[in-house]
Amino acid sequence: MSLAFLHVTDGAEPHADSIWSVAWTPQDQVFTASADGSLKQWNPTSGQVSHSQPPHSLGIVSMSTDSNGKKVLWNTLEGLTSLWDLDSGEVAGKWESYVRGSEGGEPAWSVSLHPSGSTFAATGGSGNITIHSAESSSFGERKATLPSGRTKFGLCTKYSPDGTRVAMSSETGQIYIFDVAAEKLISTYTSHAMAVRSFAWSPDSQLLVSASEDKRLIMHDVRHSPSGKPGSGAVATLSGHTSWVLCADVSPDGRFVLSGSADKTMRIWDLSTRTSVSTVQDTGEVWSVSWRPKPAQHGSSGEFVSGGEDGVVRWWRSAGASG
Repeated sequence: MSLAFLHVTDGAEPHADSIWSVAWTPQDQVFTASADGSLKQWNPTSGQVSHSQPPHSLGIVSMSTDSNGKKVLWNTLEGLTSLWDLDSGEVAGKWESYVRGSEGGEPAWSVSLHPSGSTFAATGGSGNITIHSAESSSFGERKATLPSGRTKFGLCTKYSPDGTRVAMSSETGQIYIFDVAAEKLISTYTSHAMAVRSFAWSPDSQLLVSASEDKRLIMHDVRHSPSGKPGSGAVATLSGHTSWVLCADVSPDGRFVLSGSADKTMRIWDLSTRTSVSTVQDTGEVWSVSWRPKPAQHGSSGEFVSGGEDGVVRWWRSAGASG
């Protein structure tokens, strides 16, 4: 089986630099964060910008939303973390992680908002995760530190959809899974040979897909047996990109993985057969992808949005299957 995806439209107001993060929320809004320091909210039907934040002087390297699509968290190159409350339209909190002596102890590089919107996870140079309040009255206050036991730079962190786990990747390819409630490390994976740039959780929080500079995506089973021993770990390797894999996302029905690469393509992978079923050509490096979170209509494989090197946000939809 192969799938075809059609280019639907481009955003009407391109970013001035690369798009490093995109998110399509349950409220059917799209958000993009760019190396030009800007954060934009898009109407996916018209491709028009509906709201935006004043641009920062440095690029936005990380962005995350809550499970309801009511809050957007973002982090700049030097470690300024901010929260946009979409109900009020206001910036509800700012945390200057780079200030010497501030809680957290180091500049944040990657941040992830808990699905409930109550806390956020941050990682950076120490190779640990710190958990902070995302409440407006105490935004940035440190709640816990989750040590990985290594001092390799933390490149990416992401909460599971059910909020029970948080994952972190290092510059050398290790992946660490932490139990949020117990505040402890429960699994370490060494599946990759190079840095892991991005994570994608399955909707049921049982599988974690990692995207790496070693040109591969690896699917990990993070479930634990009743005895408490780790699950099977790496269960599938998805190979086909010819350069760094920069991003990934799992479809809302859990059937497909979408990936973007420095080889200027996106691939759609069927998780049941663990094969690539579609390759979509783009104009440059693809830094971020996001499926539309609403279930696909009958006969469709869904829709997604992408952003990359040229600063243009693009919408794509399934044209159906063949073969």
